[in-house]
Amino acid sequence: MQDEIIELQSKLAFQEQSLTELNNALVSQQQQIDRLQLQLKLYEDKLVDIEGIDSLISGQGQDEKPPHY
Repeated sequence: MQDEIIELQSKLAFQEQSLTELNNALVSQQQQIDRLQLQLKLYEDKLVDIEGIDSLISGQGQDEKPPHY
């Protein structure tokens, strides 16, 4: 009976350690996801800015003839 209790206590300790490690991994992954989402948002904003600038540049000279005409 005593051996069974010791075995159960060992299993419980292992389970608690595993749960703590999994929780730490989950927290780390969530932090990484948050950073990646922020980077993606910044890149999206830059792309919108670049597209806006590009449309302004390309829109200015649409009706003008190229200089070689």
